Amino acid sequence: MNFRTTILFACLILFGLGSCMKEDNFDPEKQAVLDDAAIAKYLQDNNIAAEKHSSGIYYQILEPGTGNVTYAATTSISARYKGRLLDGTVFDPSGTNPISFQLGGVIAGWQIGIQFIQKGGKIRLFIPSAYAYGPSGYGSIPGNAVLDFDIELVDAQN
Repeated sequence: MNFRTTILFACLILFGLGSCMKEDNFDPEKQAVLDDAAIAKYLQDNNIAAEKHSSGIYYQILEPGTGNVTYAATTSISARYKGRLLDGTVFDPSGTNPISFQLGGVIAGWQIGIQFIQKGGKIRLFIPSAYAYGPSGYGSIPGNAVLDFDIELVDAQN
C-alpha cells in the first residue's frame, strides 16, 4: 500500500468507529428524579393513593389475594393485565385470557411489584423507566417511559 491509500484506509476506519460511537448523555440518576416527579404528579392529578417502594416503584394493592408463595425468578405466574403510558395510551393488554410466564422473564418492575400480592390479588404498578425498558424503549413504548400496569394475579406456583 502506498502512503495515500494507508491514510485513506485509516480515515475510513476512524470515521466508521466514530459513527458507531454516539455521545451518550444519559444520566440514570437524573432520569430517576424525572420519573419520580412524573409519577407523583400523575398520582396527585388523578387522586390515586399509592405507596412508594424503596426501588422507586409506586404501587396500589387493590386486592391482596391469598396464599403464601415465596417468589423467585423461576416462579410461574399467570396474570391478566393492562399496560399504559402515563398519557393513557394502552400498549399491552392481555385481554380476557391470562398470560403465563416465569417471574424472572418479565421487567424488573413486575418482579418487584408482583411480590406484594398472592393468587387472586390485584395491584396497580407505576414503574419508573429504569425498571421497565430504560432509555431504549421497546416496540411502541418510547425510551424513558414510566409504565402504569393493572395486574390481576390469576395463579402463582413455585
